[in-house]
Amino acid sequence: MWVLIAIAAGTPIGLALAWFLFLVVVMQTGYAPGLAVVRRFNRRVTNRGVMKSAGQPGASASIIRHVGRSSGKAYATPVGITEAGDDFLISLPYGTSPDWLRNVLAAGRAEAVHEGRTYGVGSPELVPAASVARYQSRTERLGQRVFGVDQVLRLRRTAVEG
Repeated sequence: MWVLIAIAAGTPIGLALAWFLFLVVVMQTGYAPGLAVVRRFNRRVTNRGVMKSAGQPGASASIIRHVGRSSGKAYATPVGITEAGDDFLISLPYGTSPDWLRNVLAAGRAEAVHEGRTYGVGSPELVPAASVARYQSRTERLGQRVFGVDQVLRLRRTAVEG
């Protein structure tokens, strides 16, 4: 009986550890097929749950609203925003290839919903993570080290709406 209890309790823990190790290895190496799996999972599962509270005061995530480069379609993507004076910083654990990032860089502007307020943002610039580390929490810096994040997107606030 105890064996069954140990298996029942250990299996979810083992699966969670395996997923975490997979995630760390994929993010550290930038292995494209693995990144595609992680992105697809986040888009279909994680982001849907996060978007329910993203952008609200006290939420763990903010929202970046952007327009597709080719489609012209409006999108909203949950991101982690750190305030740095008049700038917003967004860590890039997937590197510089996600569509939302390429859309923002191409347009040169977007909207950010952070702590219940909507901001116009522009002048997107990729900067080394080490150059803005003083603005980030210890937890965020640790996450960047674990996942091999070496670049951050810096956006300048251009306007406040509501």
